[in-house]
Amino acid sequence: MSIRTLCLAILHAREATGYEIKKLSVEGTYRYFAEASFGSIYPTLARLEAEALVTVREELQPGKPARKVYAITDAGREALVADLSVEPAPDVFRSSFMLVAICAPILPRAVVTAAIEARLEQLRAEVAHLSEIAASAECDDATRWAAEYGVRCVARSHEYLIENRGRLEALAQPDDGAGIGRRAAE
Repeated sequence: MSIRTLCLAILHAREATGYEIKKLSVEGTYRYFAEASFGSIYPTLARLEAEALVTVREELQPGKPARKVYAITDAGREALVADLSVEPAPDVFRSSFMLVAICAPILPRAVVTAAIEARLEQLRAEVAHLSEIAASAECDDATRWAAEYGVRCVARSHEYLIENRGRLEALAQPDDGAGIGRRAAE
């Protein structure tokens, strides 16, 4: 998903500043769709404004610089529908944990076990976050469906790791260090 589409989707739901768009795309409901930085959001908002897909107004703040609040236009809504009407690109999955997993045969068991525990905690936190989104009184039906789908996907990953952690730990080196490099050489 492009940053353009992400910004339009957020602005379709509500007016927002660039900071609010960044916060929603990193910590909020929209964090599951694309990686966005200030360095990509603000130039995108400027292009969207130049294309008349969004409007911007300045709100004065006592003792602070004025803040720019962006709102989607009718043309922006049409562009959002057009962007979302093309076949979605395949999801991109990157995981530092998966690199630890494929390198388990050269790692001490304690390292693999610690990585499993950290990943389980991350998965629990994701389930909790998605569950909060789904349970929110402000959540619309489409967002609720997407959050519930996310809960199911992440919960299944958690279940798999619980059920199969022993298999991964068994691939690791003994913690005494005697076998380090042995399996890699075999």
